[in-house]
Amino acid sequence: MSEQVFHPGRLVMVDIQGKTLDATTAAFLRDNQIRAVCLFRKNLGTEAEVRQLTKDLREAMGPDALIGLDQEGGSVVRATFLPQPPSAMALGAAGDEALAEQVGAAVARGLRGIGINWNFAPVTDINNNPANPVIAERSFGETADTVTRLAGAWMKGSMDAGVACCIKHFPGHGDTHVDSHLDLPTVEKTRAELDALELKPFKALRDAAPSIMTAHIVYPKIDPQYPATLSKTILGGILRDEYGYDGVVITDALMMKAIAERYGYAKAAVLAINAGADMILAQGSLDEQAQAILALQDALSRGGLSVERGRQAEARLDKLARDFPVRFDDYAGARREQDDVLMRRAWAAGLSALRGATPPSADRAIRVLVQDEVPTDGVSEAGPTGAQVRALFEGYRDVEFVSLTDIAALDWATVPADGRFTIVASTHRARYGEHAAAWRPDLHLVLWNPFQALDVSGPTVISWGYADGALAALGAWLQGRGQAGGQSPVTLAA
Repeated sequence: MSEQVFHPGRLVMVDIQGKTLDATTAAFLRDNQIRAVCLFRKNLGTEAEVRQLTKDLREAMGPDALIGLDQEGGSVVRATFLPQPPSAMALGAAGDEALAEQVGAAVARGLRGIGINWNFAPVTDINNNPANPVIAERSFGETADTVTRLAGAWMKGSMDAGVACCIKHFPGHGDTHVDSHLDLPTVEKTRAELDALELKPFKALRDAAPSIMTAHIVYPKIDPQYPATLSKTILGGILRDEYGYDGVVITDALMMKAIAERYGYAKAAVLAINAGADMILAQGSLDEQAQAILALQDALSRGGLSVERGRQAEARLDKLARDFPVRFDDYAGARREQDDVLMRRAWAAGLSALRGATPPSADRAIRVLVQDEVPTDGVSEAGPTGAQVRALFEGYRDVEFVSLTDIAALDWATVPADGRFTIVASTHRARYGEHAAAWRPDLHLVLWNPFQALDVSGPTVISWGYADGALAALGAWLQGRGQAGGQSPVTLAA
């Protein structure tokens, strides 16, 4: 192996435990020449703590470090102390490319200030399946044109502001019934069908996107053996050969059950790099991460992975790090305040009313049905609480709140028909189920999954998320001080 001039750790992105970089982990990063770390909510303390953590990571990994996270907007926002960006679908409802570009730039300014140089956003999946359990409002809409225009604008804003983007999840996660964090989805579409929809944004944006993340999905009519993440036909054939894509390809997390339970870290790592990926995302314990690195090393030694393929991947990653270096810009004062105002304006622009929804008058007796606590799904941040819903109605004189343990179990026959204006406020992500067709609220407030609007007939307002800006816009509308002028970018007609 005298010709090998790189360490396989250069092709592995890991996660770390805790909010600080301990000596053992720092030594592991150095010893294995790891240059990339993905941060999650578990790693993010105060803003000052995050800055110290990324400085320590930068010192341990060197000047070509890649420090990434998911700061998409909406429910997938890891650094919650920064100005909170709207979800992609909120921007889809606003329909303003200039606004999307401004939001992308503001997100990047915030991340640049805490030492993040790689953002795994924007989502370029086309959500054309209302039953999709994992994408929904993370997508800009249900058409290729909407997604391409707005994701492209968002990405341009981010990169102009100095943070690398990563469009995802190739070749498309918008038409699945299964969350790949939990199981391996299968999409029975032909290549022609993918060309007509899912692949369009990736093809259109490929020359601008510095990186692309893969999807853990099997497309049996294209590659019946391997999911896209591990498929030479999909990554090597379509993305690299046909599209000529020469940017960085990174896998989604190999620890997700769609991959881990079928292939294991070691085998999946080698398959992914051979398929055309440049970097694998290997989360877990240091031992598990080491398995992926050792598997690549063993494949190099035995000829199962060529040195040429490894060098090519390393060169692409080197370019990404050079083009988007880790920085620690000051992000305070007027610029940050302006970005917060921008985010709130963007949330308000997306607020959407369906079926003639109007707010009840302040002197009307109302009833609000709400689930107070919603468990997180591990992908999104914690959902909205009943307390946040209650705050929306502070200006009302007579409000009866009904706390539900599980809103999906609501039996409408138990709701009194006493003349109160009855509101169902949804704080969770899952669809309600068929029995919700019997619900008859005077107003339905959808704070998370917009496709819940298909489950309940009647006047509906959709906020596309539950960040401060989203709730402020909804509260203003309820109190007659705001508009709900957004136009849904997905079909919600019941």
